[in-house]
Amino acid sequence: MRWSALIVLVLLAAAPAAVHAQEGIGQKEAERMHARKEKEERKQVQKQERDDRRRHLKIQDKATRKRIKQHTKRADRRGSGAHRDGWFRRTFTR
Repeated sequence: MRWSALIVLVLLAAAPAAVHAQEGIGQKEAERMHARKEKEERKQVQKQERDDRRRHLKIQDKATRKRIKQHTKRADRRGSGAHRDGWFRRTFTR
């Protein structure tokens, strides 16, 4: 009788520990939450940069905005690679 009571007592004492082991979030869920948080922070930083650029352009006068637009279009057309000299300079120098 004593051994069976001791076994029952040990099992009852270990049962709450097994229940508590299931609580909380798992490692995969924590990684997903972390990745989601990083993605949200990146989106927030991009939005802030875009708003800052718009505010900066809004402050400028019309001539400056036009000049910035022209230079931006030219840079987009030619890309950020190495500079290539014009046709005349390439043909008649050397």
